[in-house]
Amino acid sequence: MPRQEQLDVRLDTSLESLLEHAPRDGGARVLATVVATAGSTYRKPGARMLIMGDGSCYGLLSGGCLEADLGIHARAVLDSGVPRAIEYDMRGPDDILFGSGAGCEGAMRVLLEPAGDGSPAATALAAAGRAGNAGRATSLVAVHESSDLALGTYAGNATLPPYLTLAAERALHERASHIVDFEAGGRRNRAFVQFLAPSPSLLICGGGPDAQPVVRAAVALGWQVCVVDHRPAYAAQERFPGAIVRRADARDLRAAVPIERCHAVVVMSHHLPSDVAYLRALAETGTPGNVGLLGPAARRQRVLQEVGAGAEGLRARLRGPVGLDIGAVTPEGIALAIVSQIHAWLAAHSDGALLQAEKPQIGRLAI
Repeated sequence: MPRQEQLDVRLDTSLESLLEHAPRDGGARVLATVVATAGSTYRKPGARMLIMGDGSCYGLLSGGCLEADLGIHARAVLDSGVPRAIEYDMRGPDDILFGSGAGCEGAMRVLLEPAGDGSPAATALAAAGRAGNAGRATSLVAVHESSDLALGTYAGNATLPPYLTLAAERALHERASHIVDFEAGGRRNRAFVQFLAPSPSLLICGGGPDAQPVVRAAVALGWQVCVVDHRPAYAAQERFPGAIVRRADARDLRAAVPIERCHAVVVMSHHLPSDVAYLRALAETGTPGNVGLLGPAARRQRVLQEVGAGAEGLRARLRGPVGLDIGAVTPEGIALAIVSQIHAWLAAHSDGALLQAEKPQIGRLAI
């Protein structure tokens, strides 16, 4: 499989988290988006949170030191209906933030905008969410300074000035986010153009009791998870909240699941013939690049012998025993080890977080 297809993945799933967990009552809310950073910051450009009309929040942009002040600014945005961008500079030895030394040694620029039903922000986020659920990459444009364009978040295919339309197209083509700092006729326009690869898609082959904590951990990270099992007692949707569950024979894996859209697979059916059939199907597809197999090394060798000639095409992709060696002894600990190993592999192989500049950086926040 071509490298760029295999590595087209995004680990920052704050977008999915907001779409999944925010109330659907249509109440007033403000979207806060990090559009630029300098130095050490808790979150990076593209991170988002929602601040509700009652002051409650979904997501974090800092370790908790900025959220109270963000809430004050969010209230002003709700009252006026006018988006604004605010800056926090916590660099230097004399930094005192709200009466306490934050010591973060970083700076951050945050765009705040109304995000109620029907707003441009809500429309753009919903479109991005649909693209991600379909396994497609997309882009978002966050305009945070402009004299002729309303500040806010726009879908990459929205009607925008040519320089922003081209930047959105370039982000998709290059699979990288961009900073746009455009000046013409004495007017400055600044935007963060975010490339959004699909969030991680994890396939679990086997729905036994020990698969449940693995699914819970992956779902909590905002990953898309699919569980496949041939046993009716295990292939039950209520056992795996937040995941897609498919009942299918292991030999029919390729027909049951679009394997080419999966970033990682864990084979853990505890049923030797099924594990062999799963691995044969994965050997034939040549994807994904991370295939985990539960069980000790001796069982791995036996399974690969059963797979036969196709096993050679699996060896470079196979992690068996699956999971980081963290001394895990409980199902939850083993699940943590499994998901951590996959997360580390995705982070090492992901190109989606690259940030490129349209021009030399300028300004107090070096953006």
